[in-house]
Amino acid sequence: MGPCRFAGWDADGNPVARPHPASWVLTAAVSKDQTRNTMTLFPSLFSDDAISEYAIDLGKEIIYADHGRCRLESVTSSPRALEGPRASFTLKNETQHWISTNEGHAMSEVIGRNTTKSRGGSARVLAISNAHQPGEDSDAERDYEAWQAIDQGRSRASGVLYDSIEAPPDIDLADRESLERGLLAARGDSHWLDIDRHIEEIWDPRTSPSMSRRFYLNQIVAAEDAWIAPQQWDALADPDLVLADGEMISLGFDGSKSDDHSALIATRISDGAWFTLGVWDPARHGGEAPREEIDAAVMQARERFDVVAFFSDLHPWESYVDRWAVEFMADRRRALCVKATASHPIAWDMRARNRQFTLEGAERMHNEIVEGVFRHDGDPRVRQHVHNARRRPNAYGVSFGKEARESSRKIDALAAGTLSRMARRAYLALPKSKQRRQRTGRAAFW
Repeated sequence: MGPCRFAGWDADGNPVARPHPASWVLTAAVSKDQTRNTMTLFPSLFSDDAISEYAIDLGKEIIYADHGRCRLESVTSSPRALEGPRASFTLKNETQHWISTNEGHAMSEVIGRNTTKSRGGSARVLAISNAHQPGEDSDAERDYEAWQAIDQGRSRASGVLYDSIEAPPDIDLADRESLERGLLAARGDSHWLDIDRHIEEIWDPRTSPSMSRRFYLNQIVAAEDAWIAPQQWDALADPDLVLADGEMISLGFDGSKSDDHSALIATRISDGAWFTLGVWDPARHGGEAPREEIDAAVMQARERFDVVAFFSDLHPWESYVDRWAVEFMADRRRALCVKATASHPIAWDMRARNRQFTLEGAERMHNEIVEGVFRHDGDPRVRQHVHNARRRPNAYGVSFGKEARESSRKIDALAAGTLSRMARRAYLALPKSKQRRQRTGRAAFW
């Protein structure tokens, strides 16, 4: 009944709202208990004067107003029955519980189709959720991944607003001061929540850390086999990092032809900071990796920065890796200081060197993230790749991989970054006499 539709601007330039003349509001959930939690609130919200003025008829599952012209209705898992109604507004409630087995996905799809059919595209859908469980394929997880695709430029869609109030990623559940800070951040303006009571619940031995982070700090927790906890990576993000022209760096590249993504990552030699120079999705380039664009990015890195080490996976970029080796070694003054192998300056075949990649790459990279010994630029594409990575134990230790061979959740930027950091460590291990002399900007004569 309230003013909820845009109706122009007033004389001072402020937006004006008006009521919808025939509003049809749906509150949808996958169980009656969820809708009941919402519907039982309404009788206590309306005063006698409001009920009289707006002609409100309070029912348990349908509330009418304005003599039946407006209504608010609760619906549950019945996708077929829901097909067709053109609601003016739909609330999807607790979508972290909407999964395929309870027809949550079908419900969401029907609501999406109905919303699209609304007059002038004016209908809206609001989904409310706790932090989803990664890998469960809930509707909340699908919404999150859709927003990620839009935010990273992987989708042409633009009609999604994602708003999440989360505790900072560095919250320590065992430290009261840190935990209180996280709870205050996560509760937003819900000032009625008792912080002390929440702390007691989190510290209860029966409450798992993952449940505490999901339901009280609103953090997306790692899947059971996650390579790293999402908040551990997020805590290292520093969007203000700048990589200046001429700085000394190492490079890492992992490329694909048509399935996986390709990524070029730089690591600054001085402090180990990680910078994203490019992540390429073949789906956005006609189904194949944009080889000329990637080649240009590598050459631009050579021109802009002082590249002292460069490790690149080999297959299926053999011809490019060979040519890059020629280019990077052509000028003796700017040649790579470290060779990837005794026979090649750049080629670092991850498939043939699984032991070394596991021990010197994946495990050391994991420890550096946990210990927080470096910072990264917070690139959202790389963030998604790191979050996608799963633990892959092998004969040598624990490496990382995709959740499944054909999974669409890519991890290539993590592989490229790991190679880049391995290249930096190899450079720092060189004797001083074989490292690049630092440029001072002053002329010298001998």
